[in-house]
Amino acid sequence: MLYPLVRAVLTLARLVYRPRVEGRDNVPLTGPVILASNHLSFLDSIVIPLMAPRDVAFLAKAEYFTGPGKGVWFTRAFFSALQAIPVQRHDTAAATRSLHSALEVLQQGGAFGIYPEGTRSRDGRLYKGRAGVAWLALESGAPVVPVAVLRTDQLLPVGAKVPRFVRITVRFGTSLCADDLPPGLSPAELRRAFTDRVMDEIAALSGQQRADAYAGGSDAAV
Repeated sequence: MLYPLVRAVLTLARLVYRPRVEGRDNVPLTGPVILASNHLSFLDSIVIPLMAPRDVAFLAKAEYFTGPGKGVWFTRAFFSALQAIPVQRHDTAAATRSLHSALEVLQQGGAFGIYPEGTRSRDGRLYKGRAGVAWLALESGAPVVPVAVLRTDQLLPVGAKVPRFVRITVRFGTSLCADDLPPGLSPAELRRAFTDRVMDEIAALSGQQRADAYAGGSDAAV
C-alpha cells in the first residue's frame, strides 16, 4: 500500500533533481529481467527503480529493516514499499537464501536489481563481480540488462543526511543472455565467465577504473 505513495514522492524528487536517463528502452516491459548495476550510493536502489520503466525489486542490507536507531521504522517501511528483499551481507547462508528469494521474483515474471560488486564502492572504482548475478541468470533464463549510475555518490556522499543538488545519470545497456557462453565449461566457470561479461558491460557504461579485487575482500555469492 505504501508503494504508490513512495513512488509519488520519488517522482517529485525526479522533477526537482532532473536526472538523465539513457537506454531506458533496453529494459523489457514484461517478463523476467535482471538489472545488474554498479553501486556508488545508498540512493542507487531508489534511483534505478525510479528511472526504470517498470517496478524493480532489490536486495537491501538487513540493517535497513532491523537495525538500531529511531529511524529504522522509516527505512523498513520505505524499502518494504520498494519491494526490497533483506539480506545479511556477511552471512553466506543468508545471502544464498536471498538469492532464492530473488529467483522467485524472476520466476513470477518480475524485474530484479542486483549489484554484482556486493557492496558500495568507497573509492569510485568498479570492483570484481560476484557470481550471484550469473547464478540468477542461469537458473531463471532471464536476460541481464547492465546498468551504470553516475554521480550518485556526489548526490548523497557517505555521512550526508540531505541529498545535494547534483544531476545524476542512469544508463541502461543492451541485454545479455547466459545461453551463448562457450561450451565445455564447468558450472563454476560458466558463472565466472558470465559475471565477467556483465562487469565488462557495466564498466563500458560507467567509465569507471577497474579494481582486480572484490569489494570488501570477501568472495560471497551475492
